[in-house]
Amino acid sequence: MRRLLQYLLIVLAPVAVFAAMVAADRLFGAPGRGDKYVLRIELPQGDKLIGLPPVEGPQDASRPLVVIDAGHGGHDPGAGTGPLKEKQVTLALARALRDRLLEEGGIRVALTRSDDRFLSLEERSDIARRLKADLFVSVHADSEEGNDATGASIYTLSERGTSEIARRYAARENGANMVNGVVLAGKSDAVGAILLDLSQRDMEARSQEFAELVLREGKARMHFREDALQSAAFVVLKSPDVPSVLFETGYISNDDDAARLASAAGRRAFAEVTAKAIKAFFARHSQGG
Repeated sequence: MRRLLQYLLIVLAPVAVFAAMVAADRLFGAPGRGDKYVLRIELPQGDKLIGLPPVEGPQDASRPLVVIDAGHGGHDPGAGTGPLKEKQVTLALARALRDRLLEEGGIRVALTRSDDRFLSLEERSDIARRLKADLFVSVHADSEEGNDATGASIYTLSERGTSEIARRYAARENGANMVNGVVLAGKSDAVGAILLDLSQRDMEARSQEFAELVLREGKARMHFREDALQSAAFVVLKSPDVPSVLFETGYISNDDDAARLASAAGRRAFAEVTAKAIKAFFARHSQGG
């Protein structure tokens, strides 16, 4: 019997010590230890709409509204392997364009993002739709291997795109809508039907018209690619009722383009050119034409 008690003590003693250590840890351990080590984060509901940005400019709701979208943001830096990132360039350019339009007056303006935050691609165009915008301009900067590619370009919507380069750019930008392979916003099954709808055709025509105005106004102030007018299947352009363009303002991978895009003079040229094109576009359609 005595030997049995000794064996039991040998077996149970370590268990008792371990249990005492666990109990002491839970009672006296630092915050965040024991059963409090799990961090619970409240995730937004998948069907919950994000808040709309403020609309600046005239209080008259009959005045035309342009929504300016600074591409990328937050955990998505966009192009750029050095200290200069696309998300920084696009936000600075978007702010410069907003300031120029407000300075000239007569046009209402909203930014999809005014700081370094992430928005899914469909949230960006959805902001324009929910605000009933008259024009949507998404601002980006190109990137290519090497330092040779240079110049700005304007993209309008096309399911196929006008070149393999256009399709490659579209695939890259659309990839920003995913994190670790998880789609952040669903792709509408009605896109094909929308493209065939007459209202969508009208928006595509107006988008093309605005893109041509940008080229006309900017040919003496900005450096454009030879094939500057392009079309591609950018998700951010797939709005059925808002004329939309994606403005690739230059190549962040090119030293000269990057320096221009990061400079006050470069931002000013972009803002003045785009503002002129916007005013010309709205002047053409002021009578509903």
